[in-house]
Amino acid sequence: MTAIKHALQRDIFTPNDERLLGIVNVCKAGKKKKNCFLCATVTTERPVQVKVVKVKKSDKGDFYKRQQTWELRDLTEVDAKDASKENPEFDLHFEKVYRWLASSTAEKNSFISCIWKLNQRYLRKKVEFVNVSSQLLEESVPSGESQSVAGGDEDALDDYQELSTREEQDIESMMEMCEYAISNAEAFAEQLSRELQVLDGANIQSIMASEKQVNILMQLLDEALGEVDTIEGKLSSYEEMLQSVKEQMDQISQSNRLIQISNTNNGKLLDEIQFLVNYMDLSKGHIRALQEGDLTSPKGIEACINASEALLQCMNVALRPGHEKLMAVTQQQLLFAELRDTFARRLTNHLNNVFVHQGHDQSSTLSQHTAELTLPKHSPLHRDLLRYAKLMEWLKNTHREKYEGLSRTYVDYMSRLYEREIKDFFEVAKIKMAGTTKEAKGKFATLPRKESALKQDTESLHGSSGKLTGSTSSLNKLTVQGSNSRRSQSSSLLDMGNMSASDLDVADRTKFDKIFEQVLSELEPLCLAEQDFISKFFKLQQHPAVIPPLPETEELDGGTPKDMVRLMMNKIFQSIETELNSLIALGDKIDSFNSLYMLVKMSHHVWTAENVDPASYLSTTLGNVLVTVKRNFDKCISGQIRQMEEVKISKKSKVGILPFVTNFEEFAELAETIFRNAERRGDLDKAYVKLIRAHFFEGVEARVAQGVREEEVSYQLAFNKQELRKVIKEYPGKEVKKGLDNLYKKVDKHLCEEESLLQVVWHSMQDEFIRQYNIAQSH
Repeated sequence: MTAIKHALQRDIFTPNDERLLGIVNVCKAGKKKKNCFLCATVTTERPVQVKVVKVKKSDKGDFYKRQQTWELRDLTEVDAKDASKENPEFDLHFEKVYRWLASSTAEKNSFISCIWKLNQRYLRKKVEFVNVSSQLLEESVPSGESQSVAGGDEDALDDYQELSTREEQDIESMMEMCEYAISNAEAFAEQLSRELQVLDGANIQSIMASEKQVNILMQLLDEALGEVDTIEGKLSSYEEMLQSVKEQMDQISQSNRLIQISNTNNGKLLDEIQFLVNYMDLSKGHIRALQEGDLTSPKGIEACINASEALLQCMNVALRPGHEKLMAVTQQQLLFAELRDTFARRLTNHLNNVFVHQGHDQSSTLSQHTAELTLPKHSPLHRDLLRYAKLMEWLKNTHREKYEGLSRTYVDYMSRLYEREIKDFFEVAKIKMAGTTKEAKGKFATLPRKESALKQDTESLHGSSGKLTGSTSSLNKLTVQGSNSRRSQSSSLLDMGNMSASDLDVADRTKFDKIFEQVLSELEPLCLAEQDFISKFFKLQQHPAVIPPLPETEELDGGTPKDMVRLMMNKIFQSIETELNSLIALGDKIDSFNSLYMLVKMSHHVWTAENVDPASYLSTTLGNVLVTVKRNFDKCISGQIRQMEEVKISKKSKVGILPFVTNFEEFAELAETIFRNAERRGDLDKAYVKLIRAHFFEGVEARVAQGVREEEVSYQLAFNKQELRKVIKEYPGKEVKKGLDNLYKKVDKHLCEEESLLQVVWHSMQDEFIRQYNIAQSH
């Protein structure tokens, strides 16, 4: 083990300036692996570091190499497993537990003792030694050792001292001269001891022989001590002189240090002053703009915008600790607050006046749009107000309550303005749909209620041939009431005149389609422009904002900007949905087939609005109205089905095409024209299925299933002659004549005299009425 220890010291630890103090041959407990050595080492340089190093032979076995190292200060516990019995196993607790099996118990105990001594000498750290015999652990460190530790003499740990190269060569030469130097170390040591005694004696004799030289040396030493005293005296005088110089230099250094501190403080003070001047100083021009700047001219608005932004920067500057205690800072903050409140008041009053003024100005221009089916454009108003958008953003950030008040004021005035415009716009649309002029509308508005009702009948007569037959049905009560039975009677009533019913229907429907498309085309840009303006002007497109609940609208707490825009749009355009539903109801009353046009047009505009913004007010409103249009379309289809079910055919009519078949053909031609390339084509296909499967064809299928040949199937008459006589009895000739007179007056009012249409239409009506009367009498 001594040779191994010497080899490890030479090859591994000496190059790293370390000394090997303890070694044990071990292997990992419970595993069959090659042996290795645990070495306890200390560094030769200060501060002394104590380590436990794991050393292992190389794979080739010709040299040793360092494999792992632990600092002794990281050791927390040493477990010897058994203090009373010999046991080569022991554990070392570092960051984890390492279990070892020593080659012998003696080596284990020696290594543990070395670890204990190193800990006591260099670390004085509390390391737990468990299951260790008290004999291995010394009660205290010897006084000599303690002194060496205090003095930093780490060589006193043991007697080992590294040999120099010269000493190694001399030892090897001596061992070669003695044959038993290796085989009998004790004899070799005794021989060396004897030789050492001989050499000591020779040295003593040599010293005694050189007594004269010693005396001379002592004399020289005395003289040297005298010279040393002389030199010390001179050094003392020099030190006294240097002491005064040192004091002066200390004073100069202290003065320089104070000057440097003063300069540093002055520089910091200058930085603070520059900071306050740069960030808390508002120019006189900005102050003048905030106090009396012109809010009507572009230059004045721009100056106010720049001044408000500069003021906001000054108010939001992040002050450093202690600035708030400065009187100048406090005064500036008070000035900024006063300027902010003053400008906020001026801006709010000005924008309130702008809203009121613009609202009244726009109302004066409504008359020029009533003659045409157009809505007034608000782009000039939007353009003028958008110049204040940045100021509105400033107001939003500084005076939230004033910003919210302005938003309510704008919504209130604009809702009144738009309500008047939209109401007049839809009145014009209704008049054009009904075929009357605005002058006639004013005339009828002054008539009594009975005459006003007559006016409505007149409008219905002019607007649709269906209402013409409605008046006829009031005379004989033979037709099915409602606009859904209009077509079966109109064709038979007017087909003998110069203008056929289909021609009149096509003209009316084309006119209605254009009017309805014009209405939607005018509403769409109006809503989109207003929504875009609201988003930009009130800065609702960037950050969420809380707008107070608008009058007569739902409350929204902490909504998104889109929610704010939606609420404002709902208030401003609250009449659009109502007016659209009223217009749709009128169109459906004029002609139930108008629901086909409305479904296609409305669906297209809804699709367009959703592509622009699915959550916009326009998209939502048109979507709600589309539901009503779809309901009217379904009602129209139901009316066609009911017409099929309730049609009456004379028993004498054995062979011929059923009237509703011809009507269905006309309906299909019209529907195909309207729904060509339309998004709602699927609704028409579903309607076709319902119409084809109506009541009548099921009866035909039932008759054929009973064995009746197809050519022998005929229509079954529901009403008999007795029921027809009862109906005729309820309407005497005088009442019929009176009804015909009223009908003549209505036709006279709606037909142009120059074209001689009155005679043509009236003769056709007379012939048709007489023909139908004769048919009824024959039954």
